Amino acid sequence: MSTDKKKQSIFTKVSDTNLLLAITIVIFFLMYIGAIIFQGGGFSKPQMFFNILNANAALIITSCGMSIVMISGGIDISVGGVVALVSMCCAVHLDQHGGSVFGSMLIALGIGLAFGLVQGFLVAYLDIQPFIVSLAGMFFARGMTTIVNTVPFNVENAAFKALMDTRIYIPGMGTTNKKGIYVPAYVEPGVVVALVLVALLFVVLRWTKTGRSFYAVGGNKQSALMLGINVKRTRFISHLICSTLAGIAGYVYFLHVGSGSASHAMGMEMNAIASSIIGGTMLSGGVGNIIGTLFGVLSLSTIQNIVSNAGLDQAWWTGITIAAMLCLFLVIQSVVMAQKKRALK
Repeated sequence: MSTDKKKQSIFTKVSDTNLLLAITIVIFFLMYIGAIIFQGGGFSKPQMFFNILNANAALIITSCGMSIVMISGGIDISVGGVVALVSMCCAVHLDQHGGSVFGSMLIALGIGLAFGLVQGFLVAYLDIQPFIVSLAGMFFARGMTTIVNTVPFNVENAAFKALMDTRIYIPGMGTTNKKGIYVPAYVEPGVVVALVLVALLFVVLRWTKTGRSFYAVGGNKQSALMLGINVKRTRFISHLICSTLAGIAGYVYFLHVGSGSASHAMGMEMNAIASSIIGGTMLSGGVGNIIGTLFGVLSLSTIQNIVSNAGLDQAWWTGITIAAMLCLFLVIQSVVMAQKKRALK
């Protein structure tokens, strides 16, 4: 077999999901290494990477849920509103009603489940377009957030503040500051929750019947029906998981900011979609990887930090850069997939 044929064989044997995952990981590492070389400073310190995780733990969880819905051929733009509603309800429960931390966690989970049950039923069993259903969900969640409380405020509950201030230190990853004092590297509890969920969802998508059903339904609904897959139930479960994860993400977000506000998580649904696409999840469905989504969030946050460190602090520069980055990933994905299809012929 010639060298060209061997390369072609390897190229065609790699699945679309794994191929796009590899592209995402390579581009992220090139981007981060480039930031260390050309901007140095904070990027060369481990805590900079951990800070990216700390600031984006909620987005990681939300993006994972978004990826599952997109893999199954749908979309959910209500997740940002759910995160805001969860943070406001938990803040009011703790600060104004003297509630407990455990009670606030149950509220977060309950809100996520409620949105998932309603939206999943409307999409799967009444066959209403996911975009329309989740658009209504977004407006409802934002409106309810304002009804719960209109004034932003910080939570002063002692037990919650103790949990919020908890730090998990990473041995051997600290740095010595200018005064010669060793500063240990750390992550917040939300990061642990996010990474555990990433690992769990990776296992579900890769090694369970439900996970394979998401790919089958997103790839081709008619073929999935012929294979004996319950398409309606699969779509329902995908939306239920997405909204439940949004509820969990809402509490992780709340744990990071420590306040309730109607303006919280503005645009998070768009960032979640962008992260999923950058991570190799295709809007057409049937292709995606949770590990890729994680690297999609990291890539998105890294480019924001690069723009900020370059002195371009205005909001429009960040937006322009993210748009350019998203287009770049879409072009790369399209070119690679086209080359693979050509190699298969």
